[in-house]
Amino acid sequence: MVYMHYCSPMNTHRHSKSEAASLVSEVTQHCLMTRTRRISRVITSLYDQELRPYGLSSSQFSLLVLIAGRDGASRAEIGRANHQERSTSTRNLQLVLDQGWAEEIIPEKGRSRPILISKAGRDLLAKAMPAWHAAQVKAKQLLGVDGASAIVQ
Repeated sequence: MVYMHYCSPMNTHRHSKSEAASLVSEVTQHCLMTRTRRISRVITSLYDQELRPYGLSSSQFSLLVLIAGRDGASRAEIGRANHQERSTSTRNLQLVLDQGWAEEIIPEKGRSRPILISKAGRDLLAKAMPAWHAAQVKAKQLLGVDGASAIVQ
């Protein structure tokens, strides 16, 4: 059996520099995906700065809160709740488990292995809350009242 792969000739459709500039301008000015990704990076860095003294990143803090809010959830459930693909979720979760902030319960029977926040994780969340509050204030100032309200609604 022969497999054929079609490759279109490169640069068969060229845009003028002004057309390209127009496309770039439209995307940079109006693209919701580009804008929200940029805003996300800026806001995330605010939280990272505030949480850093506690040895936490914003994603770890968020993951701990998610775990604390569930009464034992599987790795898959945590990944789905966090809207992450499996490999990203596994990597982030492993960091939290390795630090002892959460624990995976291995049952005597069955396959379910619920993950629970540990005492160290609860204590860390409690200690880090003032940093989270400080980041919230900065983020709200940056986004403005309407912007912040639009995100949490």
